[in-house]
Amino acid sequence: MQCIVCHNGSTVPGTTTITFDRVGSTIVVRSVPADVCENCGEAYVAEAVTESLLASVRVARTAGTEVLIREYTPAA
Repeated sequence: MQCIVCHNGSTVPGTTTITFDRVGSTIVVRSVPADVCENCGEAYVAEAVTESLLASVRVARTAGTEVLIREYTPAA
């Protein structure tokens, strides 16, 4: 896919780091699978991966997590 940000690169499978930052809670998830632009580094995360991330962030926030840094694992 051509990058919609820089319009000069194509995406390749890779990983990225995503940070969720809300009042009182910061959650960093590393090694998230994504298509990454070879030129500018913009990452495109699939809908299923996004849903999995959001579900795990909701669980962490509900548990009262203030700061969490972890590797991505798909939801079961």
